[in-house]
Amino acid sequence: MFTISYMRSTWRTLGRDRFSGIVAVCLAVFVIGLSYGATAATAGLPAWLPIVLSVTVLAAGSEFLFIGIIAGGGSPIAALLAGLVVNARHLPYGLSVPDAVGTGWRRFLGVHLMNDESVAMTLAESDAERKRAAYWVCGFGILLGWPAGAALGVLIGTFVPDTSAFGLDAVFPAVLLALIVPALRDRATLRVALVGAGAAVASSPFLPTGIPVLVALSGLIFLGRVKEPESAAPEGVTSPDRRKCESSAE
Repeated sequence: MFTISYMRSTWRTLGRDRFSGIVAVCLAVFVIGLSYGATAATAGLPAWLPIVLSVTVLAAGSEFLFIGIIAGGGSPIAALLAGLVVNARHLPYGLSVPDAVGTGWRRFLGVHLMNDESVAMTLAESDAERKRAAYWVCGFGILLGWPAGAALGVLIGTFVPDTSAFGLDAVFPAVLLALIVPALRDRATLRVALVGAGAAVASSPFLPTGIPVLVALSGLIFLGRVKEPESAAPEGVTSPDRRKCESSAE
C-alpha cells in the first residue's frame, strides 16, 4: 500500500514525461545488463560473480572493465585498480547532488544508488523536490534493472554458446560510443581522447591486460592550459574594437 502511494506521489511530482524518461533509461540499463551477464558467462567466470557485483557495486562501467580484464587473463589487482579509477567519478557526483542523496541513515542507501543515470536525471531538474524524486526513482530503477539484466544475461550465456549471434557483446560499446561522440566535438576533449587511446594501444603489446587502460589516463596531461582572459576593454567597447581602443590610447 505504501509503495502504491509513493509511486502516485512521485508520478505527480515528476510528471508523466519525466517519469516515462526514467523508465526508458532503466529499460536501457536492463538491456546493457544482458550484455554484461552474457559476456561474463561466456568468458567462463562463475555465474554468481557478475550478479553479486551488479548488486554491490552497481556501476556498469567499472564492472564491465573488471570482468573484461579478468576474462582477458589480467591481474585481479589491475582489474580492481582500473575499476576504482573509473568509479572515481562518483566523488564529484556526490558534491553535485548532496541534497537529493539525503541525510542520516538514508545517505548510506542514497550513496549506493548513485550512478551516471540517477545523477543525470537529478541535474536535469531545477526544483529541489523534483531533484529528490528523480534521484531516488531512477536509483531504485537501476538497482532493479541492472542486476535483473545481469542475471538473465548469465542465464543466456550459460545455455547459448555463441551470444555474439544476438549482438549482446556490442550493446555496451555502442552505448559508450553514443555517450562519448558528442563530447568529442570539444577540441580539448578530443585531444585528450586521442592521446589516451594512442598511449593505450602503443603500450598493449608490452603491458599486462588491464594496465593499458590505466596508461590511457596519461592523455589528461595534454588537457592544455586554460587561456587567460584578455584585458578588459572600456565599457561599451566590443571585442573587435579592442585593438583600436588600445592603439588610440598609446
